[in-house]
Amino acid sequence: MSETLIETKNLTINFGGLKAVNNVGISVEKGLFTTIIGPNGAGKTTLFNLISGLLQPTEGTVYFKGTDITSLSPMQRVAMGIGRSFQLTNVFPNLTVHENVRLALQSREKTGYKIFTSYKKFPALEEEAATLLEQVLLDDKMNSLAASLNHGEQRKLELAMVLAMKPDVLLLDEPTAGMALEEVPAMFELLEKTKHQQQNTVLLIEHKMDLVTKLSDTVIVLVNGSVLTEGTAAEVSENPDVLKAYLGGGILNGSTA
Repeated sequence: MSETLIETKNLTINFGGLKAVNNVGISVEKGLFTTIIGPNGAGKTTLFNLISGLLQPTEGTVYFKGTDITSLSPMQRVAMGIGRSFQLTNVFPNLTVHENVRLALQSREKTGYKIFTSYKKFPALEEEAATLLEQVLLDDKMNSLAASLNHGEQRKLELAMVLAMKPDVLLLDEPTAGMALEEVPAMFELLEKTKHQQQNTVLLIEHKMDLVTKLSDTVIVLVNGSVLTEGTAAEVSENPDVLKAYLGGGILNGSTA
């Protein structure tokens, strides 16, 4: 029997008179790759912000491994095992690539940043950081400042920092957003690798439908803040209500979500 890691019940948030997320109930099962798609403005990132704690709901509940975490802060949720990346990169630009990952590891190990302590005091973390950078194909940029990386490389660095926390579930918000077309295959390869490593549990928001169809075990369609349907990529692509929600139909053969 599969284990439910994340569950939302009747999740709702109002911004003035707008219900950006409206009575949403979803489940994210352990070891599966679940993708949320929907037209622009459907509420996808707002839902992620509710799950990760950046926003508090007007109504409803968020559960993690059966525990009500609705009132917990983002950092408390990270400590419990929820990792999160963002649409915009979230790295320390004036630190090296290696230092960014090592600081994430120090946070995981609760050693924190110690201004008078040499990095040489953490040899195991130094080695683990190097391994993670190799996994995300950034080992040749290890000593470069994060600010010097192109956008695609910064997305890879952010993924390494999220993986460094060893989360039970990864929330990835459009990891290919802003990437040049030639950079997307490398990120696709990384996401595919991430999916199969130790049966990672991933909750993804993504616009590129070829990536969605190839990686997703389950696809959830969000429209106007509510869940329209969910199922496999094939089931969703054949759903007439889903096709109506997208101009021109053919959602899973196109490139928008």
